[in-house]
Amino acid sequence: MSYSTLEIQRNGAVATLWMNRPEVFNAFDEQLIAELTQACQALDHDDSVRVVVLAGRGRHFSAGADLNWMRRAASHGEAENLADARQFARMLRTLATLSKPTVARVHGAALGGGTGLTAACQMAIASDDAVFSTSEVRFGIIPAVISPYVLQAIGPRQAQRYFQSGERFDAARALAMGLVSEVAPAAQLDARVAALAESLCAGGPCAQRAARELIAAVHGRPLGEATDEDTAQRIARQRATAEAREGIAAFLEKRPADWLR
Repeated sequence: MSYSTLEIQRNGAVATLWMNRPEVFNAFDEQLIAELTQACQALDHDDSVRVVVLAGRGRHFSAGADLNWMRRAASHGEAENLADARQFARMLRTLATLSKPTVARVHGAALGGGTGLTAACQMAIASDDAVFSTSEVRFGIIPAVISPYVLQAIGPRQAQRYFQSGERFDAARALAMGLVSEVAPAAQLDARVAALAESLCAGGPCAQRAARELIAAVHGRPLGEATDEDTAQRIARQRATAEAREGIAAFLEKRPADWLR
């Protein structure tokens, strides 16, 4: 597929999805939202893609909502705003539920929805010049659609502050709160993203999907016999898969597993 607001770059099994509206700092409007949804769906169904990296061309990752889009939304009624919000929510959920690892490559500004995109990816590496915010309240609105992803990343206590203050915070603060998993000097950002992608490609794809399901099932669950039984069944099922047999055989035979060939 061809896109007017995106560029997809392939490097082996790694696909980098570049938001390509540098003239507006990759702010999103209806077109970018629709194309991000379509591109994520296409990459998810491409078995040759093992890792998806989300990045932004130009000086910034994403400045959030396009001002012209916001201006149009302000003149719309509730029904039209609801339709727009549903499309945005669908895009974020499509990104967040990809069946393969996703990494946000964040530099410069990641404001409002840009923070939401960061949180919707499973992992994020930020350059040390990155700046984040959930600034919606300063426009008289709320970070409603991005809230499930940002809350999952930073927790309700931090959200109480930043959802209400709209303050900007730097990459070091984002790391401390859990929004990003690593901070790198700007000159090393691409190298660190590439290193993480290479590590992710080393894992078995079925095992990685099972690992994500494991996290969703176990997080917040109390210890007890039910949790013991669930986790025991999960590892028993996984050990019986062809992928597990191949992975263990490759280790014992000191050769690459077949998913690395």
